[in-house]
Amino acid sequence: MNARTDMDGFDAAPRAPARTPPHAIHKLKLLLKREFWEHRGGFFWAPIWAGGISLLLTLMALVMAEVGLRRTVSEHGGIKIDGQVVVNGLDLSLVTSKMSPEDLQKLADGVSMSTASAMFWPLLVLGFVVFFYCLGSLYDERKDRSVLFWKSLPVSDRDTVLSKAASALLVAPSLAVAVGIACMVAFLLVLSVFVLLHHGNPLTLLWSPGNLLANAGVALAAIPVYALWALPSVGWLMLCSVWARSKPFLWAIMLPVFAGVFISWFDLMQVFDLQSSWFWKHVVAHLLGGVFPGSWLGVMDLDVLQGNGLGRHLATLQAMYSVLATPQLWIGAAAGIAMLAAAVRLRRWRDDN
Repeated sequence: MNARTDMDGFDAAPRAPARTPPHAIHKLKLLLKREFWEHRGGFFWAPIWAGGISLLLTLMALVMAEVGLRRTVSEHGGIKIDGQVVVNGLDLSLVTSKMSPEDLQKLADGVSMSTASAMFWPLLVLGFVVFFYCLGSLYDERKDRSVLFWKSLPVSDRDTVLSKAASALLVAPSLAVAVGIACMVAFLLVLSVFVLLHHGNPLTLLWSPGNLLANAGVALAAIPVYALWALPSVGWLMLCSVWARSKPFLWAIMLPVFAGVFISWFDLMQVFDLQSSWFWKHVVAHLLGGVFPGSWLGVMDLDVLQGNGLGRHLATLQAMYSVLATPQLWIGAAAGIAMLAAAVRLRRWRDDN
């Protein structure tokens, strides 16, 4: 019998397409955005405020110098430059016209170093921001119980810890360097006004490619070195953040310091034919101060800065990347990765208040 039932012609309801799980890169991007928006005050605004204050102090110093210069001109009738009295004050065009090529090069190097110093305060603030961010990154979410909400989402402990580490090692320094470059531009603009007031040409004195662009390139090239060098510090601080039930700051400071005191007291480094100062310099100082940019200067090969025939900026790059050839950096990086792995394991069960 070939009769068809009503169900034979019934069209089944269309099924919703199966959702594919989000890609790991997309998930990491979302976690990085979360960290930025939760801590944009430290990551973004703190370097801006530090750079703004430094620029304000620079502007005040230039104004005071200008007032003092005009007072000197009014009291003494001018300024003596190379045996000539300039009645109108400091004439930069006259000063530079009498300089030798070697003196002009020294002047350009001095201006370049002064421009690079405009990045000092944003980068100094970066060290404090990363230090306290890592200390509170895994402790604060347990303190306010938000860890229970985040664990209810399809995000693993590994992804959470890696996003926080990447925020400290890559996002925060990149933003600080960007703010530092903006500070250098603002610093050059302020100096340009001063140079124009004294009959100088800011394009030749200040805005040479070897000044701003080279300094910005060195700062950007330092980010990978910073990330590797700060890895043990970030790993240690995050491990203390997830492990400590209270006061992670005291635990992070006291344990390395007490270990250094214990080793110095019993002179345990003699077993490895080393002084106790080695432990303080390469372990304690690295764990607690590695998040500050430039803390790797003690292991740089500074000999390449002298008599290598390269320009100052290329020699600086070569000296900075010489840190990559030191065993201290790679041993510290391996220790940092191990501590981050321990932080991932601890976060799986440490959700108490």
